[in-house]
Amino acid sequence: MKPIRKSVCVFCGSRAGKTSEFLTAAEKLGELIAKHGWRLVYGAGDVGLMGELAKSVQKNNGDILGVIPTHLLEMEVAKTDLTSFIVTENMHERKKVMFMNSEAIVILPGGIGTLDEFFEVLTWRQLNLHNKNIYILNINGFWNKLISLLDELVSQEFIESSVREYYSVLSSIDEIDTILQK
Repeated sequence: MKPIRKSVCVFCGSRAGKTSEFLTAAEKLGELIAKHGWRLVYGAGDVGLMGELAKSVQKNNGDILGVIPTHLLEMEVAKTDLTSFIVTENMHERKKVMFMNSEAIVILPGGIGTLDEFFEVLTWRQLNLHNKNIYILNINGFWNKLISLLDELVSQEFIESSVREYYSVLSSIDEIDTILQK
């Protein structure tokens, strides 16, 4: 019997961002995922942080499941040379397939789509629909304002303080390395 491979879902930008540190983080995360024998589950884009992440996993002989909705095949320049490639009808189905095929979620820098993905899995966790670990990789404080916003929502009593237990904020790739070794 073939051993079950662990999978990590990574939500991140289809753009590279303003600094090279974001690309470096995506590259190093890809290396670690492959090194520890985890499978990458991601949005199947070949551009931005998504593309860098996937190329790094491939370069290090890792396994990848890419999931992309039909309408983004051209916009995100679909990376079709993956271990597994799934085309969905819409964004919601994409998120569900990615989520269902992973044991943990990592949030790298990104834009509105990344925020949407983060808030959806966080909401599902708050509603007790899962208990998967969610890791925010806060490269150079990129997510500081998001973290402050979540703290403000708690202080204004729009969400319970227990929501802070549903995600972990990591500031370095080394912290992710430790987690993937478990």
